[in-house]
Amino acid sequence: MNYKISKRAASLSPSLTLVIDSKAKAMKAAGEDVVGFGAGEPDFDTPQHIKDACAKALADGFTKYTPAAGIPELRQAIADKFQRENGLTYKPSQIIVSCGGKHSCYNVILATCEEGDEVIIPAPYWLSYPEMVKLAGAKPVIIETTDKTEFKVTPAQLRAAITPRTRLFVLNSPSNPTGSVYTPEETKALGDICVEKNVLIMSDEIYEHLLYDGAKVKSVASFSPAHYDHTIIVHGFAKAWSMTGWRLGFLAAPEPIAKAIDAVQSHSTSNPTSFAQKGGVAALTGSQEHLPKWLAEFSKRREYAWKKLNSIPGITCVNAKGAFYLFPNISQTGLKSADFCARLLEQEKVAAVPGIAFGADDYLRISYATSMANIEKGLDRLDKFVRSLGK
Repeated sequence: MNYKISKRAASLSPSLTLVIDSKAKAMKAAGEDVVGFGAGEPDFDTPQHIKDACAKALADGFTKYTPAAGIPELRQAIADKFQRENGLTYKPSQIIVSCGGKHSCYNVILATCEEGDEVIIPAPYWLSYPEMVKLAGAKPVIIETTDKTEFKVTPAQLRAAITPRTRLFVLNSPSNPTGSVYTPEETKALGDICVEKNVLIMSDEIYEHLLYDGAKVKSVASFSPAHYDHTIIVHGFAKAWSMTGWRLGFLAAPEPIAKAIDAVQSHSTSNPTSFAQKGGVAALTGSQEHLPKWLAEFSKRREYAWKKLNSIPGITCVNAKGAFYLFPNISQTGLKSADFCARLLEQEKVAAVPGIAFGADDYLRISYATSMANIEKGLDRLDKFVRSLGK
């Protein structure tokens, strides 16, 4: 049988983060001592009160279909969160609950972009953004940044990239993969240009609660009614509540866009898992006492990893202000990222994600969402590997 694969599917690259994480887990299962820096998920357990709410929902028989956009209770809790934490007023009808933050991003792109449209994406980028744009039939337009500017795009770069075909600008702060954070002033400057040029903004704010060294974030939607009207916020429960496997995300959008996304979701996944949504309600309305403890631990790991990386000859690394990643520059080693990571995994049993997956081949991503013992062991092995390259 000669199977024909669609051009859109054939144009996609598999998620390298998932590929590497799977390979590392397979090596571990085979008995190898592998240190994994690949996965973008906290190593902490989901807080107990959230698990209890989900278990109660199951016990109560809350296992049937819900509205495609989520249960009213959760949509209201999300709207309350935006009012309480961000000073943003959304009606529950402007909130769409999805099967994860990734699903929210895809729904936004699918509902707002079509053939011939352009979507501006700063690099390094979360590796799924360009692939989602391709699936929508649109064209990703990449703006390159480096560690010299803390991986932040400038207003001049954004303005230069906008054309009459530009439909959407993707803003991710705090950033995956770099951990960079735009200041409120920097965020507003980018938002001002999008308002001026009538470009929509997809603001990925899933790492909003993971900030260090006094860093501040402000949603681009909050600067004026015009900014609000041009912004779709995507978010989720995976990072700040360690609910990666729950597959529960959400977004907030102007009413016409929310309505379109609701229609898209009703014909694709339908509703997010019913009982998981009860856990989402508990996450937003219950105790947040876990977060300061997690942040303190993440900050300690970050500081150790950052100092250790900068002590390795041939590696330089700017410190992250948010999320739980570092993005060290490996250009002085003479290796490109895919070769570097393949050899690192083979020789020293350390799994990191090559920067080429994020549009930056002179870097690699290190996740410090793992134990300090793993970080110490893994970075010692990384040190040994890099020093061996000069021999």
